[in-house]
Amino acid sequence: MARLLRVRLNPTTFERSTVASGTENPKTILSLHPKASSFRTKTMSHSSIPREKLIRKCRQKKKEEEEEPLGGDMEDLFSEKETQKIRRSMLEWYDTNQRDLPWRRRREEEEGEKEKRAYEVWVSEIMLQQTRVQTVMEYYKRWMLKWPTIHHLAQASLEEVNEMWAGLGYYRRARFLLEGAKMVVAEKEGFPNQASSLMKVKGIGEYTAGAIASIAFNEAVPVVDGNVIRVLARLKAISANPKDRHTIKNFWKLAAQLVDPSRPGDFNQSLMELGATLCAVSKPSCSSCPVSGQCRAYSHFQENGSIPVTDYPTKVVKAKPKHDFCCVCVLEILNQESNQSGGRFVLVKRPEGGLLAGLWEFPSVILDKEANLTTRRNAINIYLKEAFHVEPKKTCNVVSRKELGEFVHIFTHIRRKIYVELLVVQLTEGETNDLFKEQAKDTLTWKCVDSDVLSTMGLTSAVRKVYSMVEAHKQGLSAAPVSSNRTAISRKRRIT
Repeated sequence: MARLLRVRLNPTTFERSTVASGTENPKTILSLHPKASSFRTKTMSHSSIPREKLIRKCRQKKKEEEEEPLGGDMEDLFSEKETQKIRRSMLEWYDTNQRDLPWRRRREEEEGEKEKRAYEVWVSEIMLQQTRVQTVMEYYKRWMLKWPTIHHLAQASLEEVNEMWAGLGYYRRARFLLEGAKMVVAEKEGFPNQASSLMKVKGIGEYTAGAIASIAFNEAVPVVDGNVIRVLARLKAISANPKDRHTIKNFWKLAAQLVDPSRPGDFNQSLMELGATLCAVSKPSCSSCPVSGQCRAYSHFQENGSIPVTDYPTKVVKAKPKHDFCCVCVLEILNQESNQSGGRFVLVKRPEGGLLAGLWEFPSVILDKEANLTTRRNAINIYLKEAFHVEPKKTCNVVSRKELGEFVHIFTHIRRKIYVELLVVQLTEGETNDLFKEQAKDTLTWKCVDSDVLSTMGLTSAVRKVYSMVEAHKQGLSAAPVSSNRTAISRKRRIT
């Protein structure tokens, strides 16, 4: 009995297909070719293709993909004439127009000075990721005063580094910087001086390795960051998705071709400087650009004013952030032996992995959805009981409990609505001893600090916002809910 092959067809034109039956030649099978919108026959041997042959074919295909030409609107590299012209124009412009930044000062060529220069470049590049130059400058100066060499940094604790980093955001960068410094010092082989060896250090990727190797050790390797992508995309009028893996690989090819072998560090910095200043995201100064004569995007704009330079690189739609809700309880414990208005605040250390790893914050609970006051307080009460054995009206006297308001804080992929309350309690003698008992420093997950210490700690911007609401309340100021146009925001920003 014939076996029917049931196929669901789209409303397009198909070639005649064959119905397979048990009596038909088993060598003939059906295959669908979407581009042709048709069925065709394909012949297969009785014996399956050996596994080793399939593996070889897959490897060959992968190799061909890796070696494929730039393709599409990236089909060609720069010509030798273009390359030389761009190098010369960029370096001349950079020598005259570079910004005076603390990490750019030149040093002598002694090996020890090169390593110190490498450390400075490393710190500055990590700080500059997703953070504005003007913001970074003060942080960089304070950092270098505290840890002037990689050996000084290697002796620091994560808590010290986090406190110094507070306010810059993306705290994982600081942790990796510390771990990388400890790794380099522990190996006792000096600072790695090539991009390939630098990439073996914790927290150093291809971009940072290229920056350190070219600027500090004069290795002719490229760098590609958001600014460089913007410059290259406009020079070549590249409309491919700049986030695509193959497109990014091709940007590295273009950057590698352009890098000047005699001054690789200065040339790489010139590309980044151009992208940060003249070749801006929204309002580029093309008339002042040193390479406008080689810029295809600018040429297209001059020929057809309806195609602006800002069309390059292609804008990629960002994923919508996840929405979540958090209730924060600022727990203030009054001194049992005095009637002073100020007490000590409980801070909790976040887990060592995940968002804001290892940082200090007020006790808080993440909610599945938006909740009313009663639900929020019940959640906080359960948390306080489990974490600190604190039960309002049972194990402590509630002096006051006040809702201070709410605000929105935006992380990279999370839009968090934060509800803030101040709970002031006075513990009984036994409970005071339980709460304030000594804990080993390496196992400490919470601590109590007074207001003077709290105001000087390195805290995240969201925690500082919460504490500012507490201070405003204590000063008798209005602490009404923050309106949507005054939300505390920690956004991913471009370097400018």
